[in-house]
Amino acid sequence: MVRKPLVLLTVCLAALTINLSTMIVNIALPTLADELQAGTRSLLWIVDGYNLAFAALVLAMGSLSDRFGRRPALILGLLGFALSSILAALADSSGELIALRVAMGVFAALIFPTTLSIIANTFTERRERASALGLWGASVGIGVALGPVGGGLLLSHFSWHSVFWALVPVSLLAAGMAAAFVPESRDPGVPRIDIAGLLVSVAALGILTWTIIEAPDHGWGSPETVAGFVVAAALVLTFVSVERAVEHPMVDVTLFLDRRFSAACAAVTIAFFALFGFVFLITQFFQFVRDYSALQTGLRFLPVAVSIAAASLIGGALAPRLGTKAVVTPGLAMMGASFLWISTIGADVDYATVIVPQMVLLGVGIGLVSTPATESIMQVLPPARAGVGSAVNDATRELGGTLGVAVVGSLFSFRYGDRLVDQLTGRVDTATSAAAADSVGLAHALAQRVPGLESAVDDAFIHGLAVSCTVVGLLCLVGAVAALVSLPGARLADGVDAASGRV
Repeated sequence: MVRKPLVLLTVCLAALTINLSTMIVNIALPTLADELQAGTRSLLWIVDGYNLAFAALVLAMGSLSDRFGRRPALILGLLGFALSSILAALADSSGELIALRVAMGVFAALIFPTTLSIIANTFTERRERASALGLWGASVGIGVALGPVGGGLLLSHFSWHSVFWALVPVSLLAAGMAAAFVPESRDPGVPRIDIAGLLVSVAALGILTWTIIEAPDHGWGSPETVAGFVVAAALVLTFVSVERAVEHPMVDVTLFLDRRFSAACAAVTIAFFALFGFVFLITQFFQFVRDYSALQTGLRFLPVAVSIAAASLIGGALAPRLGTKAVVTPGLAMMGASFLWISTIGADVDYATVIVPQMVLLGVGIGLVSTPATESIMQVLPPARAGVGSAVNDATRELGGTLGVAVVGSLFSFRYGDRLVDQLTGRVDTATSAAAADSVGLAHALAQRVPGLESAVDDAFIHGLAVSCTVVGLLCLVGAVAALVSLPGARLADGVDAASGRV
């Protein structure tokens, strides 16, 4: 007999493990910058090495779990994640840590789509599934809360290695629960992996991410950057061509002709683009500009974390009643408004009266977008192909997160670096100025030693933050307009659009 509450608890814990990994590492970035002498680009790769492997492989992993069994795939993914976390805890250089973060991303790609496909096959009635997805989505908010707070506590008493050791028992507990409670399910009819599509997609995403992260160093108009974007675009077109030509594509690109599907995927991508970019920047703002400790920083993430968790549950309950459009569109608008508001803050902004409302607005927006949009994606495919739908959903989340860190981080690095070099000209030597522009951590340490530099470093940071947040805010507002036009409206019954009568 399937014990649904225990199944749901298990997959939510597995999803929480993945979300913890993202957030707990972000809180450690300033410490890593100091102890590993990691510049901004190295920090970007520590975050995006994980995201990149996750996004690139999640479609293939979802197909494998469908074909060979979701329960063993979940257990294998969690055990591999625990092992790679142990190895990351033993790393002693930024290069080693980046490589091991890639390995962690590979196993995360096996875990995450499996959790969603297990939900789809266990909870087959729409309202029941929507509630389950709401709890699953709330694990994002819980991860946003536990990751920074737990990471802050660990960093207050131990070295940065402890944040990776902490992931090990959680992964092993989830693996044990999966072995005990999750029933086996599979779809033997799932075809073999589309190797050509997989290779082209990995190359396209890898080159695009590399180009964006390295652009501040090469220059946005440099031959390397332009060539990178051209090659990435050509590979994307090649991927579409390959997927339309093969008998069993990794991604059925014709699914994106369904406006419910494509608009929902875009909404999820934008939501996690915004979330990951925000976390990357605000962590460093709290610790470098405001001089908060890791624990103080973690505690200050609670408003956005609680808001995401609560709004995910509310959004999951409202979407079947009001329609996806009526929930997702305001969510994206709230996200856009929050980022435009954040772009106006100064170094001395008050946390309680300004940053907390901004975080609540952002968290509610993300929660209202992520769960209803995920539910809309899952509605398009039957439960037997849940792995495909969940993998596409997870790919859009990780694609958004990967590009969010890369784009926001690179925009910030470019504007921060230019501004700081201008501020330091004539005050320090050229080599020191260039090194400070490459690393916020080094600039912060320099400002502590040289009187009068702290305001210059803070001004450069705020300038980079403002430009990045303005770009993200405008993107969210464009997404809100697209959601208003494309997502389904209120429904009369399960799967029926009340406005058009279409299923």
